[in-house]
Amino acid sequence: MTQNWTPQTWRDKPAQQLPTYPDQGALAKTERIISGMPPLVFAGEARQLKAQLADVCAGKAFILQGGDCAESFSEFQTNKIRDTFRVLLQMAVVMTFGGSLPVIKMGRMAGQFAKPRSSDEETMNGVTLPSYRGDIINKMEFTEEGRMPDPMRMVRAYNQSASTLNLLRAFAQGGYADLNEVHRWNLDFVTDSPLSERYEKLANEIGGALTFMKACGITGENVPSMREADFYTCHEALLLPYEEAMTRVDSTTGDWYDTSAHFLWIGARTQQTDGAQIEFVRGINNPIGMKVPPELDADTLMTLIDTLNPENEPGRLSLIARMGAGQVEEKLAPLVRRVKEEGRNVVWVCDPMHGNIEKSESGFKTRRFDNILAEVKGFFAVHRAEGTHPGGVHFEMTGQNVTECVGGAHDVKDEDLSSRYHTACDPRLNANQALELAFLVADELKAIASK
Repeated sequence: MTQNWTPQTWRDKPAQQLPTYPDQGALAKTERIISGMPPLVFAGEARQLKAQLADVCAGKAFILQGGDCAESFSEFQTNKIRDTFRVLLQMAVVMTFGGSLPVIKMGRMAGQFAKPRSSDEETMNGVTLPSYRGDIINKMEFTEEGRMPDPMRMVRAYNQSASTLNLLRAFAQGGYADLNEVHRWNLDFVTDSPLSERYEKLANEIGGALTFMKACGITGENVPSMREADFYTCHEALLLPYEEAMTRVDSTTGDWYDTSAHFLWIGARTQQTDGAQIEFVRGINNPIGMKVPPELDADTLMTLIDTLNPENEPGRLSLIARMGAGQVEEKLAPLVRRVKEEGRNVVWVCDPMHGNIEKSESGFKTRRFDNILAEVKGFFAVHRAEGTHPGGVHFEMTGQNVTECVGGAHDVKDEDLSSRYHTACDPRLNANQALELAFLVADELKAIASK
């Protein structure tokens, strides 16, 4: 896998979506600082995740990836991290019970700072400046100073990621993830939901199962997995100077791992077969993902699969399909069929967010809940037809009560968007919309489990 590869070989490849730093000396200094920082995650954790993803590849587990479109320096606070973690736990419990499968939980957290953009520049009122590329690179404020890429922002991103991970580990291992607590949170959601009757049956079934387990002596006091949760972090491998600086040799195996996150993925804008991002991730031993847009043809996909997973290792590579509600079945089915025919071991994940962005009448970038749901259902339909395993879902979401996506049971309307539109980049599902989707995904998983 790592033949003729080092963490620096990406520098010999054409790179997309990287900022132009005006002071290369300052960039080099920042890279040295970060390369001397402790790892954020550990190689053993990444290997554990890869083993669990191998179970997904075998149809024995399901993935839930969720979190911010882009993390923010200004909105960094304990409650925000806690609330997103809480909703992900709630969603996972619902999906686990619905599908009778373990759900692997990954947060777009503690590192999801950099964002690709459709243009290098942005013009406002006749003034042209570099585009905002995420807080790890520059500021959102439209000023010459703010939009200038500053390498020292990588240090701040590292420090915020370390603090976020510390909090997540405390929540995951300190009793906050107790199944009984998570179930009580879901009961609150069901009671307040306009679709309460639809979800009440599943919620009651979960409650009955927990009561039975308690009667059998299975409680958090004697079974740690009842009160603890494995939780992993993931982000897009976009800002390669930062990722290179965070890449270390594992002392126990001698292999290279990117210690900025457990799982990293390549976006649709940076998946050129000879590109820098593909070159970088092919050599790290983390489990990795790659977005699959509708324009990606089967031959190119096979080339990328063989580049990223030449040993055909189960759990190494996840393909994250983001097609759009109107074309998921038409575009995804031939790719799933080809990968199956060629015998490649991959995990298929549905990203129903990025293919469904539109501009509202009020001028806000938004997504329609019905389109998100339609793409999820289309994803499951493709895998039913092809006899393959729908391996997971990937949502941009928050635990906050934002109004960024329209629709859902609480029916966020176009005119509501301006009231709580807080995203730094793309619109996210709010807590109620995310949980509603979890119940609907559980229905799909339950249909599979019953066969």
